[in-house]
Amino acid sequence: MGPVHLPRIGVDLGGTKIEIVALDSVGAELVRERVIAPRDDYGATLAAIAALVAGVERQLGIAPGSASVGVGTPGSLAPGTGLLRGSNSVWLNGRRIREDLAARLGRPVAIANDANCFALSEAADGAGAGASVVFGVILGTGVGGGLVVNGRVLEGRNRIAGEWGHNPLPWTAEDERPGPACYCGLAGCIETFLSGPALAADHARANGGTADAATIVARADAGEATCQRTLERYESRLARALAHVINIVDPDVIVLGGGLSNVDRLYANVPRLWDAWVFADTVATRLVRHRHGDSSGVRGAAWLRP
Repeated sequence: MGPVHLPRIGVDLGGTKIEIVALDSVGAELVRERVIAPRDDYGATLAAIAALVAGVERQLGIAPGSASVGVGTPGSLAPGTGLLRGSNSVWLNGRRIREDLAARLGRPVAIANDANCFALSEAADGAGAGASVVFGVILGTGVGGGLVVNGRVLEGRNRIAGEWGHNPLPWTAEDERPGPACYCGLAGCIETFLSGPALAADHARANGGTADAATIVARADAGEATCQRTLERYESRLARALAHVINIVDPDVIVLGGGLSNVDRLYANVPRLWDAWVFADTVATRLVRHRHGDSSGVRGAAWLRP
């Protein structure tokens, strides 16, 4: 009799929704559900996750407590204390969420930052499958990243590996210094140049108006010169920021996620530009679009190892 391959359960703990998925051993989805997340109530959040996990195990006909569980959430666990920090679901901060969930679910639970979950999903069976080193990038309301090496998330000693969005934009021009103020208390962070709101703010500084990122991209595609110039500035900044990552980590693949990952021209233009800043005569790193899209967070959580 062959080995029994139990499903892997992943939970994406967001501020407005909690999503759960169960994957089989090759990554096929067996169950997927989503509920509204309780707000401002830590106990209710734990109860909602426990109910979802129990429901999935019942649907799949497996013994309670037998499937592995991974949870993706904004923020990270502080070294030493294990307390969650940096979550925009602020009622989770300062809590021992891994230990509390493990007690509720009766098994070890893995916890990882949502950007790490994205990177792991794309490295496991997504756009970076088969690569040894994958850097996953979120270009959305904020800018985040995660690093996967040989199938495992690299968290780092301070649990901040991959947080490239809060490094300064490299090789800045005069008109890019000191850079926009960042919520972290510094100025000129990569996030203040490469997030969706940052793209819109850059366009407004150069041209006035209040167009959002999607509108700017659509107008650029239609040939509007001011919007094309805005995207050219964005591409230069993204190329410089990723060249910095390549010089340090030298990944096989960089996978883009988030709303701005859907801008087709990035995949041709950015690798052409980053050659000027990468310390190598040729650059073999591939820049690719995500395969799993919005599903990557919850799928990556399922691939976590407790």
